[in-house]
Amino acid sequence: MGGLAEVLKIDPKTAKYGTGKRKEAIARVWILPGNGKIYVRSSSGKEWEAPEYFEREILIAKINKPFVVTETLGKFDVYATVKGSGKPAQAEAVMYGIAKALLQYNPEFRPVLKKAGLLTRDARIKERKKYAQMGARAKYRWSKR
Repeated sequence: MGGLAEVLKIDPKTAKYGTGKRKEAIARVWILPGNGKIYVRSSSGKEWEAPEYFEREILIAKINKPFVVTETLGKFDVYATVKGSGKPAQAEAVMYGIAKALLQYNPEFRPVLKKAGLLTRDARIKERKKYAQMGARAKYRWSKR
């Protein structure tokens, strides 16, 4: 891995792992005991703190939702690698990844996370384009003559 991963000392004994997916975004997430810092590594290889990368407050709130629900906000550091799709989908993928990692950390969080809908992957993805059509649903204009 390199970079922040080595600084945070991510090893299987202390860190817990979860994978989150949303649309085309995939997030690999490690949580480890700490003071609430969230680090994100983008597909370009650059590492950011979450507020700098995601920019919008609503996306940061979405990432923190699993911690808020389980009342563990500020108790874990997060290291996530994200790729694919856009930033909102990546933020949701990180959210799902954190929820899975928290579940690995403490299985007693399951009912709380399940009730908040954080263990059910949002399966909505882009519909495929069909042949002889402009897109998934839009048709080419039909001319009688």
